[in-house]
Amino acid sequence: MDRITAWIARTLGLVSLVGCLQSNVQLHAGNSGGEATAQSDGEQVTTPRRIAAQHLPNPIQVHLNVISGGLPGDENAFQELQSLGVKTVISVDGMKPDVETARKYGLRYIHLPHGYDGIPDERVKELAKAVRGFEGKIYIHCHHGKHRSPAAASVACVAAGLIPRSESLAILQLAGTSHHYRGLYESARVVTPIETALLDELKVEFPESVDLPPMAEAMVAMEHTHEHLKQIAEAGWRSPANHPDLHPAHQALLMREHFTELLRSDDVLKESDLFRHYLRESEQAAEGLEAALRTWASKSASVDAQPPATASRFLAKISANCKACHQYSRDVPLSEK
Repeated sequence: MDRITAWIARTLGLVSLVGCLQSNVQLHAGNSGGEATAQSDGEQVTTPRRIAAQHLPNPIQVHLNVISGGLPGDENAFQELQSLGVKTVISVDGMKPDVETARKYGLRYIHLPHGYDGIPDERVKELAKAVRGFEGKIYIHCHHGKHRSPAAASVACVAAGLIPRSESLAILQLAGTSHHYRGLYESARVVTPIETALLDELKVEFPESVDLPPMAEAMVAMEHTHEHLKQIAEAGWRSPANHPDLHPAHQALLMREHFTELLRSDDVLKESDLFRHYLRESEQAAEGLEAALRTWASKSASVDAQPPATASRFLAKISANCKACHQYSRDVPLSEK
């Protein structure tokens, strides 16, 4: 009986060992759809892969010391970055970085924005020097962590010689980068390693925050208001439970003002007739949305009352115009401009 018991124990031990080995292979086999928690500096990490995070949108580990993701929107997010061992946060988004909160958690902020049409060569060099030279882990982010930041992290790591170019497109695909952003994919596809000596000689000022051209700044503000309106629509055209400060009609008013102010600017006069057409149509749609929401709010006090059907149609028109405008202007690769 003792021999049988010992044999069973040995058999179970082997099964357990095989199971652990299989789990380890699955974790480190480069399964781009898998998810795992961030590793400490002493462990081997197969990249790219998703990492588990509670407060960071779409985090992707691109290299042991480089993570791509979305905007750290509150103190919880910055605290989580600190807990992951991040020392430097690089924003490639147009929005002004929250430098003060970052400092509170011992993080350095750097602002190196770029567009959806691709990453200019000079910006590639700056990003490469940053990921190669800074101490500790680096978090590169845009707003959602889906488009600009994975592209930036990809080209930075390839150019710095941290990862092979064969991984560059996989990073964008894992992050969910839309194929409409042909310029971002092109940047990831053509990037090549930069000689170490050239990166060493490169002189770069890494600013905490930079001012954008008026047109770009207006587009950033417009994008955020558009996101707010989509959240309101999902909440049945009422203030979202997690964002009670968003008043539906007021956000529609802000959207309309974005279009109105842009149409008055000198920069828009230099754009095509089609560009101005999209702006005027969207301005009218935002005005109609505001009127519909104000009329509904004044006539209906009941929480069960159905919102006007026109609200969704007006927002759909704004969204469609934004998408169409992006396809012929913003999404065109730098090489085709």
